[in-house]
Amino acid sequence: MVLIMKNLLKIFSLASLVILGVTSGVYAQKSKVRYADEQMVLMNYKHAIDVYKEAYAKKPNFETAVKIAKAYDQVRDYDQAYTWWKTVAGYQEATQEEFMQLLHAGHLTEQVQDAKSTIQAKGFDPSTIDSWNSFSGKSVRNLKVTAIDDLNSTESDFSLAPGMGGAMYFVSDRGGSMPSKMPAIRIDGRNKYFSDEKSDYTDRGYFNVYMKNNEGQVSEVISNVPGTMNFSDPSYASQKNLLFYSVTRSIKKVKRQDNITVQPEIYFSKVGPDGKLEGFTAFPFNDSLKYAVMHPFVDEEAKRLYFVSDMPGGQGGYDIYYSEFDDELNFQQPVNLGTSVNTSGNETHPFRKGSKFYFSSDGHKGMGGLDIFEASYSPTSVSGVTNMGAPVNSLADDFAYREDKDKTVYLSSNRKGGMGLDDLYMAKEMYKQFLARVLDCNGDVITDSYLATFRDKTRGIMVPTARNPKGELTAQLEPDSDFGISISKPGYFTLTDENITTKGFEGDTLKKEYKLVPIPYQLPVHVDIVYYDLDKFVIRKDAMPALDKLADLMKKYSFLDLLVASHTDSRASDEYNITLSNNRAKAVTEYLGAKGISADRVRLEWFGESQLINDCGNGKPCSEENHQLNRRSELVLEAFPDPTKQYDIPQELKDMDFCQPEDLFNKIQEEINDIPTIYFDFDKSMLRSVHKQELERTAAMLKRLPTLMLYIEGHTDQRGTDDYNEKLSERRAKVVMDYLNNRGIEQNRLEYKWFGETRPIHDCNDVTCTPAMHQLNRRTELRIGKLSFGYTGRQKKVDTM
Repeated sequence: MVLIMKNLLKIFSLASLVILGVTSGVYAQKSKVRYADEQMVLMNYKHAIDVYKEAYAKKPNFETAVKIAKAYDQVRDYDQAYTWWKTVAGYQEATQEEFMQLLHAGHLTEQVQDAKSTIQAKGFDPSTIDSWNSFSGKSVRNLKVTAIDDLNSTESDFSLAPGMGGAMYFVSDRGGSMPSKMPAIRIDGRNKYFSDEKSDYTDRGYFNVYMKNNEGQVSEVISNVPGTMNFSDPSYASQKNLLFYSVTRSIKKVKRQDNITVQPEIYFSKVGPDGKLEGFTAFPFNDSLKYAVMHPFVDEEAKRLYFVSDMPGGQGGYDIYYSEFDDELNFQQPVNLGTSVNTSGNETHPFRKGSKFYFSSDGHKGMGGLDIFEASYSPTSVSGVTNMGAPVNSLADDFAYREDKDKTVYLSSNRKGGMGLDDLYMAKEMYKQFLARVLDCNGDVITDSYLATFRDKTRGIMVPTARNPKGELTAQLEPDSDFGISISKPGYFTLTDENITTKGFEGDTLKKEYKLVPIPYQLPVHVDIVYYDLDKFVIRKDAMPALDKLADLMKKYSFLDLLVASHTDSRASDEYNITLSNNRAKAVTEYLGAKGISADRVRLEWFGESQLINDCGNGKPCSEENHQLNRRSELVLEAFPDPTKQYDIPQELKDMDFCQPEDLFNKIQEEINDIPTIYFDFDKSMLRSVHKQELERTAAMLKRLPTLMLYIEGHTDQRGTDDYNEKLSERRAKVVMDYLNNRGIEQNRLEYKWFGETRPIHDCNDVTCTPAMHQLNRRTELRIGKLSFGYTGRQKKVDTM
């Protein structure tokens, strides 16, 4: 008679197996392969693998290699499965089906390229047979997963769950461990002979529940259920102080049955003050000889007991059910969660918190073996199943998700890098989400490329960044840390923010908004003119104040350089005048050099007589005053002069909006404060010679800055009638406008208005004015503004005809 006890309680998903007494004579009478086949049917996979490998070592062949590979697939030992599928692929008999299995194992073990190379060497195109359809791995939670080293052992440790008074339960087979060559698999079963001391399947003790109290001490919890072999899946109900759990009992004899399969069952017990279990009660829907009932999760808020079973009527494999209960723990008929959760594969380890429902599955689209999934919960449905992605899931098996009151997550996994076969892990919302909108000057998110360098200043490491589908910049930030970011793009100011911190930040997402601004290369911010004597290039005394002012500005602002464009009048030959204009430009450089300005900050241009500002060409009669206007160097102070250089926004101007370059112009003008005022003789509206030079500088400035507009205001002194003075002030404003218009300034950039005697500098109706005070009232004032700037009052804007 052969008695078989199977515990279908896998550590992570299914059930461990306990196979009772198989006589040694059976093995002796059958071939090793046939015997191993029978062990596979009995789910005694480890023993079957050992026997298959013995047979293969004696007589290697394709069929046995396939059986070994499939057996390793069954126990989810993916590394060994890959090794054996690669062996299978080496045989001549290997077909597309075996190559697909090799690719699948390659995906699970991160050896895809090696698998593809193997397949290509066999003359197949791997791209035509790669059926891997895994989840991409994108996380739905910002979690950082770390191993719980003080609880993990070299054996299997899993299913960490909160208990009474801050205690924590978990499951392990660390007790009674014995040397074994068993690979990293997670099934507890029997090899050949039943033993009350240990699991012959693993050469380790059976699974047992352990408790870690709030002082960190770990003790074994003893099941009171008679014949308990495996004791697992703790779920504590705090309101009733009950512990629900799974056990597989040692049932050796059943009346009139020779072959029996013993399945796991759910029980619950009272927890005593010392943590010991008191008594036990069976879940009324247990049936250990027909189907498994395991992985209980008691939901006290909803008054439901969720569990896993392969009872008849399910979707296939193991399904998740719930049974509602009342205050007296009367349980209702189990309800299958349906096809939104359950698949033809295996769904295990249910858990609910708030509006979220969690479980593990190998039937839904996953990253590897068993994956943890999140779904939306309501009392009437569980829907919207989503793979939780990395780092919660891995290419291995991930299961037994739990979440504590403080949002600490616990899970179990056999992922690479663990201490034992299965390990306990914890995860917290360690990362804060960083979300930055990098905008252009129009307020639109920049979707083309730029370089973002993100630094964790607390830990001294770089932080990876990414761009979401909206083009926004994202990163995951450690808590309680300080960060700095630098964003750069060719032709734009490098943007930095050293004030990013998660210290004291309670939210989930730290949001920022940045503006990436184009560098206004070679932006003129000030224009002046210096004049020379006939046939000379020596700097005159009347030019020195202007050059001194420029030197001061260049010392203050390192991003300012000077363009010097020098000219001559039309007298002398073209060749001579080219040399003379060059010498005049050099004279400016030398003067500024004596003031401490390096020559490499002065850019020179010279034009000889080719750019006269008036009709004083060769052979034409012209006054000395007009010739003087041509003997000049135009001085253009340029911001950000080098178009090949990447500039940072100057610290002294960090609050300026460089999307409006005119603001920088206005800033410099405020410091220079030399927009001219044009003065007139009594009862006259003709321009004086000195003011023509000032208007030449104004014209040069407007030509260099095409986005600027000039506002012209005419005034008179208080002698004469109001009507006469109003018309006189209009003529004084218009003569300035006409001069600039004749100098090539577009009419739509000039706007003039007049005020007569209504805005005197000195009110001569109240005091007796001197001639000098009257002179200050006879004026035309110039004001610079943006082209779109508006004005009110008696005015005239001359439009382009």
